[in-house]
Amino acid sequence: MKRWNTFYEWLTHAVGPGVLLLTMISTTVGQQATPPAQTASMDAAIHELQQQVQELRAAVAEIHSEAAQYRAETAELRRQLQATQAQLASASQGTPAVAIPAENQAPESTEAQGQQPAPTLEQRVAALEESSQVVNGKVDDQYQTKVSSASKYRVRLSGLALLNVFSNRGATDNQSVPSWARPSFPYDSAGNFGASMNQSQLGLEVFGPTLGGARISGGIQVDFSGGFPDEANGVNFGLVRLRTANMRLDWKDTSIIAGQDGLFLSPQNPTSFASLAEPAFSYAGNLWGWIPQVRVEHRFVLSDDQQFTIQGGILDNVTGEPPYDTTDRTPQAGERSSQPAFGTRIAWTHSFLGRPATFGAAGYYSRQNWVIDHHVDGWAGMADWDIPLGSRVSFSGEYYRGLAVGGFGGGIGRSALYSDENFGSTTQVRGLQSEGGWAQLKVRATPKLEFNGAFGLDNPFAEYLRDFPHGQSYLPLLSQNRSSFVNFIYRPRSNLLFSTEYRHLKTYGLDGPSWTAEQVNLIMGVLF
Repeated sequence: MKRWNTFYEWLTHAVGPGVLLLTMISTTVGQQATPPAQTASMDAAIHELQQQVQELRAAVAEIHSEAAQYRAETAELRRQLQATQAQLASASQGTPAVAIPAENQAPESTEAQGQQPAPTLEQRVAALEESSQVVNGKVDDQYQTKVSSASKYRVRLSGLALLNVFSNRGATDNQSVPSWARPSFPYDSAGNFGASMNQSQLGLEVFGPTLGGARISGGIQVDFSGGFPDEANGVNFGLVRLRTANMRLDWKDTSIIAGQDGLFLSPQNPTSFASLAEPAFSYAGNLWGWIPQVRVEHRFVLSDDQQFTIQGGILDNVTGEPPYDTTDRTPQAGERSSQPAFGTRIAWTHSFLGRPATFGAAGYYSRQNWVIDHHVDGWAGMADWDIPLGSRVSFSGEYYRGLAVGGFGGGIGRSALYSDENFGSTTQVRGLQSEGGWAQLKVRATPKLEFNGAFGLDNPFAEYLRDFPHGQSYLPLLSQNRSSFVNFIYRPRSNLLFSTEYRHLKTYGLDGPSWTAEQVNLIMGVLF
């Protein structure tokens, strides 16, 4: 603190003679006639000196501002220290501690500072050397910790290195992140065992300037669940996959978000580190997606503990189909309609039992063209909630009912059904109607340990399946999918986690048998 004051006083003394010298030169130039060459040289010298004086003044102003901030921080630290000393003293004497009011404390007197003798030249040089060492140390720290970027704006790197060790019983659609059970084939075994790091994630965030009063920020997040290279042990060399990439403009009560982002119509997800490549209960009642979109959010602050939020936007019109080609992008059923999908959500948040409780409702519409002008109007209504039941217990979940929402995992991933297998001009197309949802109970035993139990269900309407029994060939014809899990998550440190999860799946075929499968997953992760 004192070295900043010393540096500030030194710069003030430096600026003063500079201004005086500039005044003397200007007066001399005005009173004496000089040759043109000397005049030009003198003008250049004066201009250079003016720039130096301006730079010195700017430096003094900056140091003065920092000095004021440090004075305030020092006063606050002094107040906290005095309060702590008073508490320690009273504790040792067995009497209750009395905090010292800030106005009764003895801050550093500016008058007393003014009465101190001016520092000598040696003291000024020593102060400058000390300040230089401090600045160099801070620069070294920044060099070690700052993520370098092409712009001058701050960039933050984050990520999760996640190991999943799993054992399955029964046949599933995916060994590492199962979504539904399926019938066993002759080459299937009774179970399997494996380990994977493919659900690890990397993220970058950039924090830019303000524009029209809005804070600009952006981010990108990837994982390694984009498939497997065709090489030996390729199952362990997961390909990089884009999850989200968005830009934000945030005002006090309004935000504009553009890019590929999570499904804002269905913001809740069950808590599970066994399923990050896809959120838990995908195709079992949890609508989700990382979808290109543009949306606007506005927040109405009703009181200190109550807020109302409204969101609306357009989305890429996805229908759940895989790409028709792995190199060239061709329009799918939703995109062939020549219009985006539309969605809106409203949410109310209120403090309950000392914690925020949230209730939301959303609506969605999608126009789809399933070849040869077979149109389907997809829609959905959703509700979501997150309710604290006490200081350590909360209840969350979602419910939906919709038509042709396979792009979000509804209908166990199917949007449309066909009247016959050989698709032609006489083929009829019908959107698949379904409903589902999930619920979770969370118990925080300690700040470091939590337990979660959840159940999810997706139920395509059986009458639709019977009338139009031919679905998309890449998906089985399933009439219901149930999923449940229990897990615990332990965080001994903020950047370290351990978890164990047991998951059970039960899936029904149309008017046929059901299949079950289960998974035990052991998890270790490091966040950075």
